[in-house]
Amino acid sequence: MRRRIMQVLEKEINPYVASHGGQIHFEDFVDGNVYLRMSGGCQGCSSASATLKQGVERALKEAFGDAINQIVDMTDHAKGSNPYHSASK
Repeated sequence: MRRRIMQVLEKEINPYVASHGGQIHFEDFVDGNVYLRMSGGCQGCSSASATLKQGVERALKEAFGDAINQIVDMTDHAKGSNPYHSASK
């Protein structure tokens, strides 16, 4: 399952977020929960939670159905140095 999740991230999700200078990294899959970390333009982006909920979670649930419970964001967004959308802009 881990390998399959990583394939969806690399083939379907990361090409999109790369257009914003970001990347989403797979951390783990435990008890139906997918643990991810964002970097680049995604780290600290004010739209990060929407990207995870409306984009990543939707794509993973579409691919894997009920095997996915939730997406857990492991990102330290406070350390984002160049977010695509800044909350302070």
